Amino acid sequence: MSERPQDVASPGLSAHTRPGWLHKWTNYLQGYQRRWFVLSNGLLSYYRTQAEMAHTCRGTINLATAHIDVEDACIIVISDSGRTYYLKLSSEVERRCWVTALELAKSKAIRMMCNQSDDSGDEEPTSQSDKSELHATLRTLTGKLEDLSQCNDLIAKHGAALQRSLNELETLKVPAESGEKIKAVSERATLFRITSNAMVNACRDFLELAETHSRKWQRALQCEREQRVRLEETIEQLAKQHNSLEQACRGAPVLPSSSTEVSNASKGSWTDSWLGQRSHHVKARTRPVKGETSDEDEETEYFDAMESATEFITVTTDPPEHRRTGSNVSETSSDQTETWNPDEQAFDCSNQASVSASIKPSRKRRIQIPEKPNYSLNLWSIMKNCIGKELSKIPMPVNFNEPLSMLQRLTEDLEYHDLLDKAARCESPAEQMCYVAAFSVSSYSTTIHRTAKPFNPLLGETFELDRLEESGFRSLCEQVSHHPPAAAHHVHSKCGWTLWQEITIASKFRGKYLSIMPLGAIHLQFHSGSNHYVWRKVTSTVHNIIVGKLWIDQSGDINIVNIKTKDKCQLKFSPYSYFSRECARKVTGVVTDREGKANYILSGTWDEKMEFAKVVQRSQNGTSCEGKQKTVYQTLPPKVLWRKYALPANAENMYYFSELALTLNEMEIGAAPTDSRLRPDQRLMENGDWEEANVEKQRLEEKQRAARRLREAKTVKALEEGTDCEAYKPVWFEKKEDPVTGEEMYVYKGGYWECKETQDWKLCPDIY
Repeated sequence: MSERPQDVASPGLSAHTRPGWLHKWTNYLQGYQRRWFVLSNGLLSYYRTQAEMAHTCRGTINLATAHIDVEDACIIVISDSGRTYYLKLSSEVERRCWVTALELAKSKAIRMMCNQSDDSGDEEPTSQSDKSELHATLRTLTGKLEDLSQCNDLIAKHGAALQRSLNELETLKVPAESGEKIKAVSERATLFRITSNAMVNACRDFLELAETHSRKWQRALQCEREQRVRLEETIEQLAKQHNSLEQACRGAPVLPSSSTEVSNASKGSWTDSWLGQRSHHVKARTRPVKGETSDEDEETEYFDAMESATEFITVTTDPPEHRRTGSNVSETSSDQTETWNPDEQAFDCSNQASVSASIKPSRKRRIQIPEKPNYSLNLWSIMKNCIGKELSKIPMPVNFNEPLSMLQRLTEDLEYHDLLDKAARCESPAEQMCYVAAFSVSSYSTTIHRTAKPFNPLLGETFELDRLEESGFRSLCEQVSHHPPAAAHHVHSKCGWTLWQEITIASKFRGKYLSIMPLGAIHLQFHSGSNHYVWRKVTSTVHNIIVGKLWIDQSGDINIVNIKTKDKCQLKFSPYSYFSRECARKVTGVVTDREGKANYILSGTWDEKMEFAKVVQRSQNGTSCEGKQKTVYQTLPPKVLWRKYALPANAENMYYFSELALTLNEMEIGAAPTDSRLRPDQRLMENGDWEEANVEKQRLEEKQRAARRLREAKTVKALEEGTDCEAYKPVWFEKKEDPVTGEEMYVYKGGYWECKETQDWKLCPDIY
């Protein structure tokens, strides 16, 4: 039931303001919801609670241009510029009171608008004359300001002279001199009066000119703001209409369930969304008319395929036929072509840990975590004020997270470490490059359903993954910088390889999608042969942040370079396009030697598998439908290079974690006190205590801010005293210049595993 305004105390509201509880139509699932409405100064605004009046307004309608109608005995309909509010009251008497108040407020708003129009002296400036009029006014105001400045100087000058004359009068002793001094003082006073009058007149002119134009500029600014809001609403409505027309035209949902033809929006249950458990009903700016598609309907944003990347065509040939026509084979084929057996797959999906006999499992890892609770949270209410901001600087409740930190997500890249184990045993640099390329693609396979946000690591936070006995490698991550957020990672494997990287995550929220741009190079070096590979990650995009089902896409190019042999591999991640005939999430690539000759063709998808095929011949006879020249590669039948592991049972209720991800937050005996497993808010979230986790998260962030303020105070004090003050330095990593890229990056300086053996953690900061 709605409440009468007089029954509810509303501090801070004027006598001309009418507040009260009304029921507002939201959507067909939630129906009418209780909202706090405030009618003031011709504006009708509403809030979810009275407490929100201090910081969050859910919507406002200007009654001067609104239409007020009565649908039945207890419902009021208010519409303006595409927005429509359906308000339900408890009784017909209550409805009459509100209608009367709304009509009076509308009349006052119209009168105020007319008065402002009369006071401005003319109509709104046209777009053609607005610019010239503005420049002329600014020139006039500038001239008046110069006059004021000159008058100010003269007043100061003559005032000082007048003061000196008055001082001389006080010291006079001879009456004969008094007449001349009084005359001089009179002249000084006259000059001062004239100058003061000029100053006053100049001030009056400036004030009149400013008053003449300020109101018109205020109206012009308000008009621009309203036009901007209307434009945003129009664009949003056009996008919905366009999406609906596509669905109607094709007679099928935009995102069918086929995993090879559609975007990843349709895979799995997307109730587990980016930024945690969203509410089923995201509030939109406009209220749709009953019967129309609501703003809560599903939407998907699409991108056309890139056309600038090099295109090629592959033609498969059988090995026997190739041996008969060996004279036509280009220099890219090798003597090992006869041993190419397509039935002998390079990747065995049944053996997830391809390790040597000396590596044996030492402990049983957990295979499940507490199921994700079903907590609802309105995403748009928090994110609408964050457009254009760096995501790492936005305070987020844990409802938007998954119970892993960014350091643990970075460690998840090692899920398919066996690809590097196989690459270390390759004798051919070109074949080794194929495994490295497959490893770089495999790191994205876990993101297909994982649209939740990982915890931002605290400065000095670490994460170790000691799988030396089980898988042959040890991994260590440390958060080396907080703003910008940067993590350093080092992995050493006794299977013959070492990987290190420093990743800075740059992310921008753009309203309907989120762009995540990893910055920094990834280095991989094999102990045997000393082949050194370098590459960078592609951009990840989370779509439909506000309305519709969330889905994630990867797009861009990965260029892998072997520093020693100059072999290269260019991988192209094709962005999803509704109009493309290619399969979704497609990845293609070519492995070339230092002369640019192709050795292998890579193809597949970043969420399922990658294949590679040996090139036996190439030509430039291919032509695309746009008339562009394409390279035609004749290849042997492809082999499966990598295939994604199946998700564990009940993964949809465990944040879509893989088998490795389920074990990352499992307690590790002897880990550093800064390890992510010991982070209390993350542990509480994993256990399902989200409210306690939010409280703990705020405490940790405030503790981190206090430590930063203390460091800044020490720096300021050192500068004042002229002494040196050391900046923050990570514990296990140090900054050095990368000889390959020429950039400074953090590299592992050693000591962590030795400290773990002795349990000497005195160097670790107190961050929890």
